[in-house]
Amino acid sequence: MDQEFLKPLSMEGYKCGFVGRVEGVEVDTDRDATIARLEPFHREAVGNLGFEWSNFWRAEQVHGAEVAVVDSKEGALIGGVDGLVTNVRGVAVGIYVADCGAIYLLDKKHNAIGLLHSGKKGTELEILGEALRKMKEVYGTDPGDVIGVLAPCIRPPAYDVDFACQIRMNAERLGIVEFHDCGICTSSDLGRYYSYRVERGATGRMLAIFGIEA
Repeated sequence: MDQEFLKPLSMEGYKCGFVGRVEGVEVDTDRDATIARLEPFHREAVGNLGFEWSNFWRAEQVHGAEVAVVDSKEGALIGGVDGLVTNVRGVAVGIYVADCGAIYLLDKKHNAIGLLHSGKKGTELEILGEALRKMKEVYGTDPGDVIGVLAPCIRPPAYDVDFACQIRMNAERLGIVEFHDCGICTSSDLGRYYSYRVERGATGRMLAIFGIEA
């Protein structure tokens, strides 16, 4: 797992990870079939972080701005959403990406986390703002208490829309003081990352993982 850019989130009580390209796994344009082939490796990664797959929640990801609140341990796939927030101990949440950005959010004051899938559309629809609004409503989160991290995603010149820049600007405007962008373009190293655009859809999915220890 590529962990270096996640160091700002290295705090007691939380675990996070990012699974990049898995060598030797066949990929194609069938997203679900490819994710199924990657699942054993993703299960292992979740387990290595100290969580059970049965307590692992995933978002369906429809390139929208809906954010779901996870309030129980029984992990599942949640339809129609691109973001997950929780404060449940022993639970991890996950987002699949292959050029879009995974945004990790940690409210260190209220012990709540969020994980978002934010590409061109999600950024335009301001999923980050929706997640912060929901975290404030449910947990009392103040954006000034949040640590944010943007994972590897596609960037110019490989892509003509700089949504990473827009995410950073949105974070600042919304009041996140401590926001970290790794600056890595997924198209720059196909040995480590999947890139939907470069590989013309015949690609796998990276997995962002974030959880609260039991």
